[in-house]
Amino acid sequence: MNVVMIGSGYVGLVSGACFAEFGANVICVDKDKSKIDALLKGQIPIYEPGLEDLVARNVRAGRLNFSLELKESVKHADLVFIAVGTPTRRGDGHADLQYVYAAAEEVAAYLNDYTVIVDKSTVPVGTARQVERIIRKANPGADFDVASNPEFLREGSAIGDFMRPDRVVLGVESPRAEARLRELYRPLNLIEAPIMVTGLESAELIKYASNAFLATKISFINEISQLCEKIGADVHAVAKGMGLDGRIGKKFLHAGPGYGGSCFPKDTLALVRIAQENGASCRIVETVVEVNSAQKARMLQKIRNTLGGSEHDKIIAVLGLAFKPETDDMRDAPSLSILPGLIDKGAKIKAHDPASMHEAKKYLPEGIEYCDDIYQAIKGADAIVLMTEWNQYRGLDLDKVRSLMKGNKFIDLRNVYEPAAMRANGFEYACVGRN
Repeated sequence: MNVVMIGSGYVGLVSGACFAEFGANVICVDKDKSKIDALLKGQIPIYEPGLEDLVARNVRAGRLNFSLELKESVKHADLVFIAVGTPTRRGDGHADLQYVYAAAEEVAAYLNDYTVIVDKSTVPVGTARQVERIIRKANPGADFDVASNPEFLREGSAIGDFMRPDRVVLGVESPRAEARLRELYRPLNLIEAPIMVTGLESAELIKYASNAFLATKISFINEISQLCEKIGADVHAVAKGMGLDGRIGKKFLHAGPGYGGSCFPKDTLALVRIAQENGASCRIVETVVEVNSAQKARMLQKIRNTLGGSEHDKIIAVLGLAFKPETDDMRDAPSLSILPGLIDKGAKIKAHDPASMHEAKKYLPEGIEYCDDIYQAIKGADAIVLMTEWNQYRGLDLDKVRSLMKGNKFIDLRNVYEPAAMRANGFEYACVGRN
C-alpha cells in the first residue's frame, strides 16, 4: 500500500516508520526543509529509543522516504495521514487546528483515485467532518473518505506501543475506508491486536477521554500523597494497595511533581473546552488540571522548605529535565515550572539530563550550568533534586554522591529511593507522600 504521512514530527515519523516496517510504501512529507534534509541524511530530529534503527532499516529497504513535495506523493496514495501539530491555542485552551485544515485544503487539490484521508493528529470532536467539508468544497469531484485513527503512543516506548497496541481505533463511515485501513493494519492480526471500528465522533473522543482518565489517576494519587504526608502514611503502600484491585490497576498511580509532555496537558484542556462548547459538565477534568498545576507549585515549596526556607545562594543539582525518562520532550515538563522559581530566588542550578539538555536550553532561563556528567552536576551542591526518574539516577553511588556534595539534602520528587536507606547514608531526604 502507498501511504503518505503529512508531518514528520513525533507521531508522523514514528507512525510512518512503523507502517513501513509493516511493508507499506511510506512517504513522510513536511514543510520544514531543515527537518527533511536531516532525515534524508539519516539524522533523527527527536529522541525515541529504537527509532533511528527502524528508520534506517526501512530507508535502506526502499519502503520509507521523505519529501517536501505533497503533490506527487498524494497522487498515488491509498491513504493520506494528517499528523501535524495541534498545540493548545492561546487564550481559550482549545486545540489549534490551523495546520490540520491547511493540510486538508492542500491535499484536496492533488487527489486522484479513491483515497482515504486519515486524521492521526489528536483533534477535537467534529474535526473529521470539517476536514471532509474542506476537501469537498475544494475538490467536489474527488473520490475519498475521511477517517479518524487516533494514536496511543507513549514517548519512550512508542515503537512497542505501535507494534503491540492495546487497541487500534478506526473511526470510519464507509466499508471502503474500513477495508483499506484494516489492510494497512493487517500485520497486527498475527498478534490478535484488538481493532475497534466506530464512528468518527466516538474515535475522536476515545483519545481525549483516555488521556484525561490517565491524567486523573496521576492527579488523584498526587492529592493522596499530600494527605499521606499530613497523617504519616506511605503513598507507595497506598498506591500498591489500590493497584492490586483489578478494577483500578497499578499504572499511573505514581506520586510525583505532576504530569507533563505533549499530550496530557494539551488534551485535558481541550476536553474541558469541548465540553463547555457543547453545554456538558467536565468538572472532574477541570479539577485534574488545577491539581496538576498546584502539584508543581507544591514541589517548589517542598524544595524551599528542605533548604531551610530559602534557596538564595544555594547550589542545587537537578537530575532530569524532560517530563519523563527515555525522551527529550520538554513540553510542560515540571522542570519548566520549578526551576525558574528557584532561579528567581537566587539559586544556582547545575543540571543533567541524558537526552534533553539541548531542548531544555530553549525553554529554561539563562544561567543554568548544564553538565554532561552526573557527578559533575553533583559536585559542590548544597542539595540534589531528582526531577526525572531516568535509569541512570536509580543506582547512584551514594557514598560518592555524599563525598562530592557540599551539603546533604536530597529531594527525590520521583520517590526512587527508600527514605530509611537514604537517611542511613547521611542524607537529609525529602520525597513525595512518604514519611
